Amino acid sequence: MKIARYEQAGDRYYGEVISDGKALRRIEGDIFGAWQLTYETVPLDEVRLLAPVDPPNIIAIGLNYRLHAAESNSPLPARPVIFLKATTALCNPNQPILLPLSAPNEVDYECELAIVIGKTAHHVGEDEALDYVLGYTCANDVSARDCQGRLDVQWARGKSFDTFCPLGPWIETDVDPENAGLRTRLNGVTMQDSNTNDLIFSCHQLVSYLSDQFTLLPGTVILTGTPSGVGFARKPPVWLKPGDVVEIEIDGIGVLRNPVEAER
Repeated sequence: MKIARYEQAGDRYYGEVISDGKALRRIEGDIFGAWQLTYETVPLDEVRLLAPVDPPNIIAIGLNYRLHAAESNSPLPARPVIFLKATTALCNPNQPILLPLSAPNEVDYECELAIVIGKTAHHVGEDEALDYVLGYTCANDVSARDCQGRLDVQWARGKSFDTFCPLGPWIETDVDPENAGLRTRLNGVTMQDSNTNDLIFSCHQLVSYLSDQFTLLPGTVILTGTPSGVGFARKPPVWLKPGDVVEIEIDGIGVLRNPVEAER
């Protein structure tokens, strides 16, 4: 089941994606509690798609693909590398990624499988971890590499500028997170092309491990890491610039598309 979040006539709803992605059937209730499908449908092109969840927390994992660790000249981590992105970084499908005034020159793309937690998780085992997951969506962990690598001593600013967490286009509840192809296209050119079977720490391991560190509230988003092919590792580096279009695609979920603009 694909669950979208959308805005129509100033009101916000959840809906099931139907008709091969051309329409939505409105959901009544709380998708993290009791809900039911209604008989009200609306064409997708008559609404504004929103990020499919408004998360209480955005938890992200660094260096979680073997080939990405290699291109970063980093050893494989012994445990998940955890950082947080500000919730104000959330960005809707088709909304522009803004190159920030204070750091516009070395902004990078990162395609990621995102986990959406469905119910409160605290100290859950690996064998039951995915029972706490509502579904999965596409994410772009946009990163200002100069802030992340040279200017700051930690990653918070470089990962958390406004619009630096595009999410969508919807949540897919039925996908194999251990074997999903994912890729980034920049202006139609494939820049990243990998599979979650290259993850160092799998989704069930991440949910279990993170639940031992923090209480995972319903709606929490976990970004599981990016594969190889990022812009900073290329020779010469590839940075996002105004006029670019970034597409994040994950098999079984869909395509998250965002244009790029300079912040004004």
